[in-house]
Amino acid sequence: MTSDQMNTMLRNELSAIETYQQALGKGEDRLARQTEFEQLAAILNDHQRAAARLETLIRKLGGTPTQDSGAWGSWSKIVMGTAKLFGEKSALKALKEGEESGLKEYQEVLQDPTINEDLKTDINTFAANQIAHIRTLDELMARF
Repeated sequence: MTSDQMNTMLRNELSAIETYQQALGKGEDRLARQTEFEQLAAILNDHQRAAARLETLIRKLGGTPTQDSGAWGSWSKIVMGTAKLFGEKSALKALKEGEESGLKEYQEVLQDPTINEDLKTDINTFAANQIAHIRTLDELMARF
């Protein structure tokens, strides 16, 4: 796995961070219950940890970690902004779609026969987190 491939994963994590920050930006106004706010904040923290780990791994490969979420980040901002206009459930659905996309990417990376075992362990952790995030978002959507 190259640092460029890892930077692609990092860009997606940075995009997720930006999207959750946007979703939580007006958390006290938008989320009726503190529990929901805390659950989304926990997901944000998972993405921040994944991004930090990817940055470390990229440096170990001799690469330079990206600091920009790129086109995916811009698209996520537009989707989240639009979803907010349609209410809480739409915003949660947009977050879920992002999580599903991230999970798919991690699953594809795990199919790469050149991936080393240490990186495979990290990617498996990231994928497991994505699955947990999807479950959490499903539970939150069921409440609305």
